[in-house]
Amino acid sequence: MSKSILIKSGRVVDPSQNVDSEMDLLIESGKISKAQKTISTKAQVTIPASGKIVLPGLVDIHTHLRDPGRPDKETIASGTRAAALGGFTTVACMPNTDPPIDTEAVVEYVLSKAKLEGVVNVLPIACITKGREGKQLTEMGTLLELGAVAFSDDGSPVVDTSAMRRAMEYANQFGAVIISHCEDLDLSSGGMMNEGATSTRVGLRGIHPLAEEIMVARDIMLASAFCRKGGARLHIAHVSTARSVELIKRAKNDGMAVTCETAPHYFTLTDSAVEGYNTNAKVNPPLRTESDVAAIISGLKDGTIDAIATDHAPHTIEEKRVEFDRAASGMIGLETALPLVLTELVRTKTLTLRQAVDKMTSSPSRALNLRKGTLKPGSDADVIIVDPENEYTYDVSKSASMSRNSPFNGWKLRGSVEVTIVGGEIVVKAGKLA
Repeated sequence: MSKSILIKSGRVVDPSQNVDSEMDLLIESGKISKAQKTISTKAQVTIPASGKIVLPGLVDIHTHLRDPGRPDKETIASGTRAAALGGFTTVACMPNTDPPIDTEAVVEYVLSKAKLEGVVNVLPIACITKGREGKQLTEMGTLLELGAVAFSDDGSPVVDTSAMRRAMEYANQFGAVIISHCEDLDLSSGGMMNEGATSTRVGLRGIHPLAEEIMVARDIMLASAFCRKGGARLHIAHVSTARSVELIKRAKNDGMAVTCETAPHYFTLTDSAVEGYNTNAKVNPPLRTESDVAAIISGLKDGTIDAIATDHAPHTIEEKRVEFDRAASGMIGLETALPLVLTELVRTKTLTLRQAVDKMTSSPSRALNLRKGTLKPGSDADVIIVDPENEYTYDVSKSASMSRNSPFNGWKLRGSVEVTIVGGEIVVKAGKLA
């Protein structure tokens, strides 16, 4: 039985309830009991939070935990500890594992491993197609019943348009979310970074933005035709270009129930980060231009982009410390996402604190139909306490992740997670794993 916890005098920010006020928060039996100006009830644990912000636990709907298959990159144990330190109390893990999450057995494996070794909630995203091969659909109904929360072949696009159509039609039966990795492989083949002035200057083969945008347009058109109202929904992963934002905005204005996400590296870095052949800046989709970054920020401000996800993609040193064309794509991000948002978006007054918190709690929860990202009484007691003024230099060598592939090493950041509570249990205390 979890202990009762009283959080005193923190600035409680909960977009799901339109709350932003100094108050107390009481946790009992692993649930949010009440939040009000002053709570006199005595608790077994009291945490003073004056000068701190109290938030719903962050929800990451795009995490790569590499389990099963690559414990040298990440494990559920290490990945969830990195998540907890970063303020994430719920992570949805992508299915490009070995074997992929495309059968009942692998879904059950992930959930049982998370229960044994994880310190935050782990929700598996299952494959759209068996083996992520883009051909035969998985048993969506069965996988949903076992605990899958959405479907994606992330890491690979569903190239076959007819297969994506069938996936949407099948998902209609269950009201399931289809998460699209938008990439035209014919256009991106052999590319290593964004195609443009920087790729020409450094002599690396580029990936044209159309490689993303063509597939965004295709899947929006498919969803418009084949996702029934109240049925399947389309969610577009890791949006990185200005035209992708424009296409999604237009679809939303037309009344389509499409959602999307971006990641911190797409509003903090440009393709110039690749100069010097920095393989930690090699990601897929690639870092784009200043105008794309501006469009991503604009999309966050006007609500076109629903969620900020990490796309936490751990790789070994051996996979990154090689020639640029041979290096794996991806970067870790669970421990830097919130500080980057607070430093680059909130501190600059690009987003209000409430807008930023919404992008990392209630909005991603709505996108995947999760009952998370809220401090409503009766909800699971997933709570974080953040010191918004703490300034520090990020040191990737101290990460809880098994991997070290971050381009943000040495960055000066503001905002640190002091306490993380998952289901009423304190898993991070004073900024360290409890």
